[in-house]
Amino acid sequence: RLVPAPQRGQMVREIGDILRAKKRELGLLVTNEVGKIVAEGEGEIQEAIDIAEFAVGLSRQLYGNAMHSERPNHRMLEQWHPLGVVGVITAFNFPAAVWAWNAFIAAVCGDTVVWKPSERGLMTAIALTELCGEVATRWGFPGLFSLVTDSDGALGKRIAADSRIPLVSATGSVRMGRSVAARVGERLGRSLLELGGNNAVIVMGDADLSLVIRSTVFGAVGTAGQRCTTTRRLFVEQTVYSAVVSQLISAYGQVRIGDPRESATLMGPLISEAAVAQYEHAIKQAQQQGGKVVYGGGRVQGMLSGWYVQPTIIEVSEPIPMMEEETFAPILYVCPVKSLQDAIEKQNAVSQGLSSAIFTQNVRCSEAFLSAAGSDCGIANVNLGTSGAEIGGAFGGEKDTGGGRESGSDSWKQYMRRQTTTINFGAELPLAQGIMFELS
Repeated sequence: RLVPAPQRGQMVREIGDILRAKKRELGLLVTNEVGKIVAEGEGEIQEAIDIAEFAVGLSRQLYGNAMHSERPNHRMLEQWHPLGVVGVITAFNFPAAVWAWNAFIAAVCGDTVVWKPSERGLMTAIALTELCGEVATRWGFPGLFSLVTDSDGALGKRIAADSRIPLVSATGSVRMGRSVAARVGERLGRSLLELGGNNAVIVMGDADLSLVIRSTVFGAVGTAGQRCTTTRRLFVEQTVYSAVVSQLISAYGQVRIGDPRESATLMGPLISEAAVAQYEHAIKQAQQQGGKVVYGGGRVQGMLSGWYVQPTIIEVSEPIPMMEEETFAPILYVCPVKSLQDAIEKQNAVSQGLSSAIFTQNVRCSEAFLSAAGSDCGIANVNLGTSGAEIGGAFGGEKDTGGGRESGSDSWKQYMRRQTTTINFGAELPLAQGIMFELS
């Protein structure tokens, strides 16, 4: 914490260089461990490299404000100090990037990090901790990045309850987030929560359908639907509804499912048998609630064994209860809407509020979607999908998504403590608000 922030930034710069040199190997490790396709595995390591570069610049921009005092010969300012130890709890679907979002920002802010990864991403976590720890050790800080692991969640609860850890950043399910928030809140600590997403795309009648189809397939099928920003609901204006559904079915037929290590593969397996069971349960429930499966709907048959499923499209005439839940699988619900207002109301009528998007060429529609009466999500995009956020913007969402913000913009402030300072450089002692308190 006493090392000048720009020097901390130089250490993170070296970390970024190490990751860049090992990008291919680390990306393949992500692919082998959690089943992401090669492009997404390497893309995740690139995201870690990008946030390292962002953090280097940030190390010279940890700005505080200067304020005019109402008292003569006084100066006011605010400054930011390291918070201390940051606990980071991550999920399997981004075993590298989410830790990097937190760890590299925390490092330039002068904090140390204790990481509790998903047991399904443990090898990636070990590799990152070793590589980044070697750099930190060369700089004289061998304990900068710590790693703890278990298989039953007990350590995550201990991190949340430990008053020596002023900030706990947790990514995962809403259920997990509620548990972390309750334990951290009980000791009046801080929690940074990035939880479930039930992301929707709105398609207006004037939309460029080529953009709609490409972004929706990537958003709904990428990472086998196991992203918090996965596109799960599609609300389409009635005038183009039939065209969108038919083009989506055609595009889904071109999605190559298979070994994620092969370059031609676009969708790999789900993470576990339990995930497959949830996928099958959700489809069954949706059908019982009136949904019609128009593509997919089951496991992949034939040569592939394991946890491979078909990307699935389910048509509904009106939102059904299953659409209110986040199923971590490639299931897309498609629903017609009458108007932009109808679409916004349907989009916002769920408990999650992470990512959202609209496709339109009408500036009135796009601005209404982005207004205070529009999307209630932390991320709102125009003419691009719900997935693929850049590191420069703050990442996170509202409602059951948890309200936390990670990565870019001014998210760094969560990793520091604010101190307001007043300096009297005069010989008098005037009080604020004009209060007089004179001794006789």
